[in-house]
Amino acid sequence: MIFVTVGTQLPFDRLIRTVDDWAGAHPEVEVFAQVGPSEMRAAHIETVPFVAPDEADRRFRQADLIVSHAGMGSIITALKYKKPILILPRVAAQGEHRNDHQMATAKWLGVRRGITVAWTEQEVSRYLEGELQLSQTGEISDSADPQFINNLRSAIMGEVEPRLAPKKLAFGWLRH
Repeated sequence: MIFVTVGTQLPFDRLIRTVDDWAGAHPEVEVFAQVGPSEMRAAHIETVPFVAPDEADRRFRQADLIVSHAGMGSIITALKYKKPILILPRVAAQGEHRNDHQMATAKWLGVRRGITVAWTEQEVSRYLEGELQLSQTGEISDSADPQFINNLRSAIMGEVEPRLAPKKLAFGWLRH
């Protein structure tokens, strides 16, 4: 099963249309999409505007593949459940978001294991067809790196000046 999610703030019809078109040629594949406040009506996939958190969690766990915008919640949840995720970032110039932070997120995280970035609708289709290879499944820890916690604690307690604290990322999976 493919779980498509676009978040809750804005519609992302370009992604939904792309997956819906692909699903039309692959009726044997179950596709479920959370489409946000979209008025678009998909012809080949089951869609709902929103799902409750427990339903979203269940869909993430059951899915073989997550297809999503470049939203951090979707990315982190896919990694949490060790599910491959294919992301298509929203583009501000196309009216899909207020700015291009999703492009920056995709560039930053797209090199991480388990996260595959499609930069165009055609690439989404090629990944779904298997013409392009999805990244191997990655994962994320449920807790922050212990060294990060110790550094943060030291900074809060005034043991070191925050600007002098080592610059270390909160999540171990973000390290190269």
